[in-house]
Amino acid sequence: MLNFLFRRVLAAMPVLMVVAIIVFMMLRMTPGDPAAVIVGDGASAADINRVRTELGLDKALPVQFLAWLGQVLQGDLGYSFFYKMEVSQLIAQRLGPTLSVAGWTMVLTVLMAVPLGLLAAWRRGGWLDRSIMAASVAGLSIPVFVGGYVLIWLFSMQLGWLPSQGYTPYAQGVLPWLSGLALPCLTLAVLYTALIARVTRAAVSEALTEDFVRTVRAKGVSELRLMLRHALTNAAVPIVTVIGLSLAGLISGVVVTETIFAIPGVGQLTVDAVLSRDYPLIQGITIFFSLVYVVINLLVDLSYLMLDPRIRY
Repeated sequence: MLNFLFRRVLAAMPVLMVVAIIVFMMLRMTPGDPAAVIVGDGASAADINRVRTELGLDKALPVQFLAWLGQVLQGDLGYSFFYKMEVSQLIAQRLGPTLSVAGWTMVLTVLMAVPLGLLAAWRRGGWLDRSIMAASVAGLSIPVFVGGYVLIWLFSMQLGWLPSQGYTPYAQGVLPWLSGLALPCLTLAVLYTALIARVTRAAVSEALTEDFVRTVRAKGVSELRLMLRHALTNAAVPIVTVIGLSLAGLISGVVVTETIFAIPGVGQLTVDAVLSRDYPLIQGITIFFSLVYVVINLLVDLSYLMLDPRIRY
């Protein structure tokens, strides 16, 4: 186990290094001068040069990159030009709403997707299977912003059941917190339910063709126990993989959803950073999201050891 973990961490290091280089170079190659943005439109050339010197922007790119990388390795993601705060503090402040949306979205998704995938696999080739797969195609085809506006129109404007925008922290009450999360979570759950349901259906259908299924049926095991205890268990590896990758995508890909529903999370912070050309903040968020992907992928790989005893590392 420790050997596997060590090898996976080593394999992730080049990925993070490549991401760091790409992000650093792309931001430096974009038109515009961050020093001019910081000092404002009415600043003189001397003021701009002074700020460039303070930020180290007058040095060669390799020197700038090594200095920035050294800070990142020490846990220092930089200082935001726009918010006048440490980038790590900004991310920590905005992480709660993003984790709330991602967590509850994944709970809704798993509760809907896995049973639907099991039903489709159980009745594969029948009308129920075709209906679920057709609905999943529709769910994958609808853009997130379209689904979000439709849900706002229906549940907020027409029925008046849920707030259309905003986020209420958990400390201010469980019901206001959940009601504010309902629409964004449902919007994202439609997309990820369609994806995970299709993967579940394919994995369970393949498991049902194995020889052990005929043996289990010959022993008189009920269909429900067969599907849950045997077929789903043997199909767990691809299902857990897509759930883990979906969770990583949710945490780092809620930019559109947080913008639609005015949720002050990391996604909305990313939009503000891009609009204000806040280079340290953009770099810090990108590195943070990359690290999230690596950690979740590592956890998914570790789960294989528990899900399938045949796997050895």
